[in-house]
Amino acid sequence: MRLGRAVPASICACALVAATAAPAAAAGVSGAELSLLWGIPFAGLLLSIALMPLVAGHLWHHHYGKIAAGWGVLLVVPFAIAFGPQVAASEVWHILLQEYIPFIALLLALYVTGGGVLLKGSLVGTPATNTALLAFGTVIASVMGTTGASMLLIRPVLRANAFRKRKTHTFVFFIFLVSNIGGSLTPLGDPPLYLGFLKGVSFFWTTTHLFWEFLVCALILLAVYYVLDSWAWAKEKPAVPDTGAKEPLRIEGTINLALIGLVVGMVLAQGYWRPGDIGILGDTIGIERIVGIAVFVAIAWFSMRLTSLELREANGFAWGAILEVAKLFAAIFVTMAPVLAILRAGVDGAAGPLVALTSDAAGQPVPWVYFWLTGGLSSFLDNAPTYLVFFNLAGGDPGYLMTQGALTLAAISCGAVFMGANSYIGNAPNFMVKAIVEENGERMPSFFGYVGWAVVFLVPLFVLVTFIFF
Repeated sequence: MRLGRAVPASICACALVAATAAPAAAAGVSGAELSLLWGIPFAGLLLSIALMPLVAGHLWHHHYGKIAAGWGVLLVVPFAIAFGPQVAASEVWHILLQEYIPFIALLLALYVTGGGVLLKGSLVGTPATNTALLAFGTVIASVMGTTGASMLLIRPVLRANAFRKRKTHTFVFFIFLVSNIGGSLTPLGDPPLYLGFLKGVSFFWTTTHLFWEFLVCALILLAVYYVLDSWAWAKEKPAVPDTGAKEPLRIEGTINLALIGLVVGMVLAQGYWRPGDIGILGDTIGIERIVGIAVFVAIAWFSMRLTSLELREANGFAWGAILEVAKLFAAIFVTMAPVLAILRAGVDGAAGPLVALTSDAAGQPVPWVYFWLTGGLSSFLDNAPTYLVFFNLAGGDPGYLMTQGALTLAAISCGAVFMGANSYIGNAPNFMVKAIVEENGERMPSFFGYVGWAVVFLVPLFVLVTFIFF
């Protein structure tokens, strides 16, 4: 069994291992062979992300890439010693080829195209306007993905609220709604559901089976946000900027909307078009994924060529946010690979007692446990591979899970998509939104500060969802 079906991998760690052994096909390492001690580098990386900006901010902001890579090395080197450099090289190369390169290519395309769409006009961040923007983003997230919707709307939200003093809550709820819960209605919305689609779950199954869960969460959060923002507005009594005559809203850089459509189309095509596999340095990858990588990179290139520099400057576009996400998530996912492998081992792995909770004494699945275990782990592990772990744990048969097991599959799906919002690293757009907001000079909560927001506003909501639906 491979160590990871995770998203990115550590390029630095890969280079270190590849220097000692060429990538080669290996039998792999079963998660049943691994102890929980292999999760220490992952825990150390999470603590670094959470604490170092607070206690050693200057060091972290200048060297976070090196620190993250160091945790990756602290996993890969002992792994190479324990299981052999060829096995380690094969595992890291597998993650790099299968997941990191496709992931970063897709993210690059969405980041560049989203940064090339400029919403102009008299957009003032009143409570009503902000709520409307969040509602719009929540709706379109299932069509163009949580990443695409987040990249499209975060900069207009930033500009609309530039005159406000109390606005951190707006960006936090943006992550809750646009970057996570909004993506629950189609496989295009969020990576976990796309993995389910690739496994055989029909395209509109999530639309029909997650609609009410989505609606309850979205309406409650939007209502809470409106009340909170109205309170902040009344407390602040901001001076609304005088922009003269009201300028109608209009979009510039519309070519990028077409390019975003191409990105979405390519993602969907990868689920249907399977021309076969190709071998690259001892591993195999679907040809459709190689084509997807090339298309995403080409789309990013065309977007940069076809969008004026003036428009991107007006939009506050810069490369720092995606570079930060690429570096940190590379290390996050290479270090979390052993944890996912242990979970995939089921009752035979070191996390066996935890996995055993998903079934009752009669061996029947317990949907609410699936909801909370999938969600709890999706809060700190990437929600896409976590979804896949519990999908397979529930039997992995899409025909059964869409019918007799529908409640279990709905619980897994909601847990992965909804609770990816519980921390900055639960879903890639979360950290990207944080980075863009900070890049524009605005404050965001610390890692634990953001988790505190989730505990106050999301956890009670998820408890309510449990009682109503699971």
